[in-house]
Amino acid sequence: MAPDLSDTTPISPSKEHVEYKELDVDVEFGGIEARNQLERRLLLKLDLHMSMLVLIYILNFIDRNNASAARTQLTTDLHLEGPQYATLLSILYVGYIIMQVPSNMFLNYIKKPSLYLPACVVIWGVISALTGITTNFVGALLTRFFLGFIEAAFFPGAVFLISKWYKRTEIGSRLAILFCGNMISNAFGALIASGILANMDGVRAQAAWRWLFYIEGSLTVTVAIIAVFVLPDFPTTTKWLTDDERRLALKRMEEDAGVGDQLETENGGFGYGFYLAIGDWKVWWITTIMIAQVIALSFTGYFPTLTATIGYNPTASLLLVAPPWIYAAIFTFVWTRHSDKTQERFLHMSISNLIGIIGSLISICTMNTAARYFSLFLLAQSYSANVLMTTWESNTFARPPSKRAVCFSLINALEQLGSISGSYVWPANWGPTYRYSYTIVIACNVIVITMTWILRQHLKTLNKKLEREEHEQGIKEKGFRYVL
Repeated sequence: MAPDLSDTTPISPSKEHVEYKELDVDVEFGGIEARNQLERRLLLKLDLHMSMLVLIYILNFIDRNNASAARTQLTTDLHLEGPQYATLLSILYVGYIIMQVPSNMFLNYIKKPSLYLPACVVIWGVISALTGITTNFVGALLTRFFLGFIEAAFFPGAVFLISKWYKRTEIGSRLAILFCGNMISNAFGALIASGILANMDGVRAQAAWRWLFYIEGSLTVTVAIIAVFVLPDFPTTTKWLTDDERRLALKRMEEDAGVGDQLETENGGFGYGFYLAIGDWKVWWITTIMIAQVIALSFTGYFPTLTATIGYNPTASLLLVAPPWIYAAIFTFVWTRHSDKTQERFLHMSISNLIGIIGSLISICTMNTAARYFSLFLLAQSYSANVLMTTWESNTFARPPSKRAVCFSLINALEQLGSISGSYVWPANWGPTYRYSYTIVIACNVIVITMTWILRQHLKTLNKKLEREEHEQGIKEKGFRYVL
């Protein structure tokens, strides 16, 4: 009989497993207090090493968004016409889509993220720098395509790496910190760009926008080399763990899922994980949610353009980009921490989307300088909804790790269809009001809220099924539950 692909609910632990666990889990590490102390040391060590991911993610988006910061100069020097600028932005995500799933499959196979991820970062840093030597649309188009092709390895790989170390109650805050790197890059990337574009035009007979790519690409390569010595691998392959720390890291993941990662090999390895992922309708439902969410956030690639509609000069417009994103980073960290603490996703995500809708409505209704700038703060904080959805995704596809790797990369790859579409949501002829663009943002936010509510109701039903099965089997300890 063929396996039922529609239900990949984690297996509840047996009564024998629960009894053994109650007797042995703390004794193995010297008791409750000894385990807690060891766990605190392990998490501190992990957090310090994982912080390198945040720095790389900042550089990832700085390299990706250089074209947005230098839009005017780039368009003039490369003689871009019509939709060519939007095509330069969107082509990056074509390469992104192609590479994500194979990349995570390869990462899960070699189990060496400390080498694989930095190697990819070095390559994209070089490609980003080479964008500065392009002289026409075709040259810029090729560098942007291959930039996306290589960048595709980082984010799903980083999320997969985090999910291999942290429990469901810990992942939200860690992903929030990672995403804060994205928002910080939007803030400080604009500040760096304003300095370079204002002061380096004509240096060594090069346009300022070319120096922007040279400098930031070189910085990326430097950080990538350092990352090789900082990033961890997986719990079974990381060398700087003690034996006790390694056993605890593996035990934490087993307890968190309610079933050990060893089930992956019993069920056929990575091919079985891929089989489970593509047959689970929740993967495709969440992918659709994420596509709509990404279109709703399409303003991020045009933020310097939106601040320019306020009426200041180019340098001031770039400087005005920073405050909304600094606020968004702080809001996202606090909001996702609260979501982790309450173990609730839907309401937190929906409130963030609703605030974003209010920001869009303000921008539609007025050209008042203060009101439009305030609306950008409301729009920027809606990025927290994307963080919460990614966290919810990691909670929903708990085990086996091969399925989790495919789910992360597949969803993240396909959601870039939203990035491709979103690149064309803000054409220059819709400015300076961009009312049609904001209307599209509002519509996508409404779609996201509706679809996440349906997802929540389905997961609630699955939780009731798990509870009923535990009751029928006489299991007293609460096992795995989907986060709602």
